[in-house]
Amino acid sequence: MAGGERWQKNRLRALADPFTVPAPAGARIRDRLRPSARDVEVLLAVGDHLGRYARADLADRLRIGPVSGKDIRRAERKRALTRVSSSRWAGSITRVSEDQYRLSSRRLADERSALLRAVAKIRSRLAVPCGRKVEGVRGYPSQAERAQKQRRLQVLTSRLAEAERRIGAGRPAIVVGGRRLAKARHGLVDEGLTENEWRERWTARRMFLTADGESGKPHGNYTISVDPAGGTVRRRPARTAEAPGERAARPLPARLHRQVQPSPGRMARPRHG
Repeated sequence: MAGGERWQKNRLRALADPFTVPAPAGARIRDRLRPSARDVEVLLAVGDHLGRYARADLADRLRIGPVSGKDIRRAERKRALTRVSSSRWAGSITRVSEDQYRLSSRRLADERSALLRAVAKIRSRLAVPCGRKVEGVRGYPSQAERAQKQRRLQVLTSRLAEAERRIGAGRPAIVVGGRRLAKARHGLVDEGLTENEWRERWTARRMFLTADGESGKPHGNYTISVDPAGGTVRRRPARTAEAPGERAARPLPARLHRQVQPSPGRMARPRHG
């Protein structure tokens, strides 16, 4: 017994000396820009241009399905996007597409689990006569409520079958711009919107203007950066393609400098962690 206790004691790892973790060095800045008319023109052109390719890349990711590793063909998709934007923009687009696909897949799996629990609960109570209790399961108190729950069961079963089909195909439903806003198009009067107001919101939400940070780069990265003086620098894609039928836009500057003007109540401040 004594030998066994010594053997167990020797297996325990030694405790290291206590130490203090340094504070995080990263920061996040939140502010509101007051762009000029020319700045707005550039930002809208860039957001619309990148938004079209971001939606196309997300569609490609959905067609690939539930794979991982090199099978998602991210390098191949990034090379194709680099030809119409830049390497940094392409990296941001492919990363966002992958994050959106995985998030939607998890939410679809959670929805299936919730539907399975609801269907099982209703079926167990429907198996018991009204007003009775069998093996801890209580039936519905009236025939009217029982009939209502039977209709509810049919709806949930249909939704469950659709969720199972999407999970099997590896294609979760994703609406770029938001499903709620998309449905509002069919009820503009109820939402208190005109068609032009809805179109402006829809177009704005489907734009893409995101840049990932890069370690070792001045002021975060070379795509969207904020210098210590409070100015911002934004690079547009090398090419800004036009949609069919659109007239060619004026040449846009390769770099756009904009001085940040914090508004009251929304002062720029670092956010750690």
